[in-house]
Amino acid sequence: MPDIVVYPRPATPVAMVTGGNRGIGRGITEELLRHGYAVSLLATRPAPVDLLEELRGLPGGSGKVSYTRGSIDDLDVGRRYLDATLDAFGRVDLLVNNAGVAPSVRADLLDAGPESFDRVLGINLRGPYFLTQVVAREMISQRDRDLAAVGVDTVAGLPPLDRPAATIINISSISADTVSIDRGEYCVSKAGVHMATLLYAARLAPEGIVVYEVRPGVIATDMTAGVKDRYDVLFANGISPMPRWGTADDVGSAVAMLASGAAPYSTGDVIHVDGGMHIPRL
Repeated sequence: MPDIVVYPRPATPVAMVTGGNRGIGRGITEELLRHGYAVSLLATRPAPVDLLEELRGLPGGSGKVSYTRGSIDDLDVGRRYLDATLDAFGRVDLLVNNAGVAPSVRADLLDAGPESFDRVLGINLRGPYFLTQVVAREMISQRDRDLAAVGVDTVAGLPPLDRPAATIINISSISADTVSIDRGEYCVSKAGVHMATLLYAARLAPEGIVVYEVRPGVIATDMTAGVKDRYDVLFANGISPMPRWGTADDVGSAVAMLASGAAPYSTGDVIHVDGGMHIPRL
């Protein structure tokens, strides 16, 4: 077996985080900044000047944040977002596919229309699927440049690396395998994210790139604010072994852990951030 190659560590690793300006995405962004990442954000709103100043001044953070406006369901945005990231920071070490939406209106499975299905699947699954394709190609090219800079030629094949050359993390949901019959399109989209994780993990493992899925449960964000009373009752009645709402910081900590490179022989794994809600119980 060939010797393990020590993969060069960038002075400032760079993360792309879709939907990284609010909710779970903001928790991920802040945690990555604290871990020394430069973070390139993609979101649909005009650049939030006050928020960007706040993120750049985050105590203990890297201070390096860029912003691209666009919607992930527009496939032209992926290339533009990647180019903006490279223009700002010169590389990309981590992609976090976080941006997602719930149905605008919850509707019974027998009544829901195709417009909502197409919107949710376009943002939650189709867009991230093709953004990953674009970014993964760049990660492979970057890997070859990084190794060439330390005298390692990959023409004859990639040698074993001591850590991943890059990481991709998909933010899924407990809805990937837990049924909600009044938002079927959301469940289908998140189940698709799981399969996309497995597909890209298998394809990119020989390239030295690892892919993970983080599967949040009930997280306190603006998306779940409208169902707070319902879930307060469910938590009180034992829906989760840990009887509390999750936070965006809980998800951010899981992402930072996976992005650390400390598990170089693991890929395609699902990390639940749900207080144990996924555990079957009698």
